[in-house]
Amino acid sequence: MNGRRLGLGVIGAGMGAKPHALALQSLSDSIEVVGVYRRNRAELLSFCELYGFPAAEGYEALLANPRVEAILVLTTPNAREDIVAAAARAGKHVLMEKPVERTFDAAQRIVACCEQHGVKLGIIFQHRFRRASRYLAEAVAEERYGALEAVHLVVPWWRPQHGYYDQPGRGTLAQDGGGVLITQAIHSLDLMLSLCGPVEAVTAMAKTTRLHQMETEDFVSAGLEFSNGAVGALMATTANFPGGPESLTLNFEEASATLTAGNLTVRTMEGETIIEGEASEGGGGADPMAFPFDWHASQIADFVEAIRNDRQPLSNGQTALEVHRLIDALMDSASLGRRMELSR
Repeated sequence: MNGRRLGLGVIGAGMGAKPHALALQSLSDSIEVVGVYRRNRAELLSFCELYGFPAAEGYEALLANPRVEAILVLTTPNAREDIVAAAARAGKHVLMEKPVERTFDAAQRIVACCEQHGVKLGIIFQHRFRRASRYLAEAVAEERYGALEAVHLVVPWWRPQHGYYDQPGRGTLAQDGGGVLITQAIHSLDLMLSLCGPVEAVTAMAKTTRLHQMETEDFVSAGLEFSNGAVGALMATTANFPGGPESLTLNFEEASATLTAGNLTVRTMEGETIIEGEASEGGGGADPMAFPFDWHASQIADFVEAIRNDRQPLSNGQTALEVHRLIDALMDSASLGRRMELSR
């Protein structure tokens, strides 16, 4: 692949496709969008005209095209297992929006299928690719501030009933697989796990507030016990009007570090203050797409480099299973009303 562009096919072009499309435009030197497909032909043609991508006649045509080396999957979670299986059988690498699937078992099958056929599987968790997140990840890896002792994660988002949860399938188990955890807070949960390591046990409460009429949860709170001995607290909701930025605070032996959307503030016990990152919105309000596309571009670029260098993408199927495992434990704990240890 060195010296030429990666041929990419895209399946799905709904609301969540905008940052991907902008990212792909910015990466045109290294990626060629060979074709885009979605079932609604009129909306497909409108999308392709807007972003300058060619429309594909069908998914089978994309898989049969020798110029297509990878597939970007942007469909709803309930449509992904067969799509990924077909791509893997055709020898196409797969980059896919979160979550992997609606359930942990289905997610495991997708990951195993890609491993069986020897194709790369990347899962879109763009929060890992913010400049501030990368800075903090380096500090954690170097143990720059000593051992991690406590973690505090807050995702105080808002989604309106009208225009969001009133859309068919939104907030249902059949389409999304869950509510605020698997659809919204999953990004922050994945980032937390990437920085703090695995969670060993949780004690959780999950509810649907009277602000929404939906099948799944819009409010979750929990205590967390990490495998490295740190403790933590979590609150995630889509019932916090008008919505605010997510915040992750890590308390180390020698400093505290707070990531708020794309901004990092570190305060050391020696009196030093370090600020890193860029001002941005995080999609926490009524417009879920109110964030820049740069993070997507960085993650897609990492996926291309993973294929070129035959390594795993930074965010891959196995790392994504960790956040699925945590979400299942949180919901099981809330349902059973007791502390729940994570199975491995």
